[in-house]
Amino acid sequence: MMYDVNNGKETPRIVAIGGGTGMPGLLRGLTAYTHNITAVVTVADDGGSSGRLRRELGLLPPGDFRNNMAALSRDEALMTQLLQYRFGSSVSGGDENGAPGDLRGHAFGNLLLAALAGITGSFDEALLAAQRVLAMRGRVVPSTLEHVTLVAEVLVARGGETAVLERVVGESAIPKAGGKIQRVDLEPANVRAYPPALRAIFQADLIVMGPGSLYTSILPNLLISDLAEALKHARAPKVYVCNLATQPGETDDYTVADHVHALLDHIPAGCLDMVLANDNLSLAADVGGGRTVFVQPVAPRGAVRLVTADLVDEKRPWRHDSQKVAKRVMELLTS
Repeated sequence: MMYDVNNGKETPRIVAIGGGTGMPGLLRGLTAYTHNITAVVTVADDGGSSGRLRRELGLLPPGDFRNNMAALSRDEALMTQLLQYRFGSSVSGGDENGAPGDLRGHAFGNLLLAALAGITGSFDEALLAAQRVLAMRGRVVPSTLEHVTLVAEVLVARGGETAVLERVVGESAIPKAGGKIQRVDLEPANVRAYPPALRAIFQADLIVMGPGSLYTSILPNLLISDLAEALKHARAPKVYVCNLATQPGETDDYTVADHVHALLDHIPAGCLDMVLANDNLSLAADVGGGRTVFVQPVAPRGAVRLVTADLVDEKRPWRHDSQKVAKRVMELLTS
């Protein structure tokens, strides 16, 4: 099915849920079919520039928002360069230890959102202002406006001893724990979802979770109870786009079935109808200079339907090809 985004006709309403570096590729591809896109983004990020702004200014972490805003901007090539521009060590407004005034390591897009939040008085108003400034082909909203911390139970073996369950606090610390993640949770646990995100879910024609880091980009959104309930009761088909490659520290040795079962262990029944996974495993592991370990397309148990297709970016096989994945996602509207 093809949709004309230029002739004024109504286009399908797509909600994408996630964050990180995986979802922007999907959004970029979807803009060829519809501009009626809502990206619902996690606020659990606590590393890098986002973490510094979160600690120093009390701002919701802007990094995942920046990545997805760039993907939806009309002049994407220029805007991506601008929003992703990171100030180097030659620029400093603070001391050598990285005082709060220091620009080193900050991405321009993060500072833009910080400035707009200061001007408008809130982070959600800053996102609306950025949407106008960047002429975005869709919108990016937070899953919640409340500050949350991601906490994991990780099975870790130290020095060859029997593995023990450790509590790891913070999104950026979880993949570094060096163990097998058993469960993730939010603190506080009773945060409320952002109302426009809930409305978008109820009005959607298709809801897509991912692609992105399973435990640290996708699940932090789904752990918000009223968002998960909205997902459960939404009329739209709900599809999870599984990562192409396993992610060290999060999904080592996971198959597609393992990804799905981890999701189902955290969310209510009825939140997931199908999983879209890659079936082109032909590329060598070292193509593009990486060490790609493909996720094997093993079908999950139960009612979740497995749909497979060639989704690989052949130059960077650990990433989805934007056009391939968007085309296959749109076909799910009529399958």
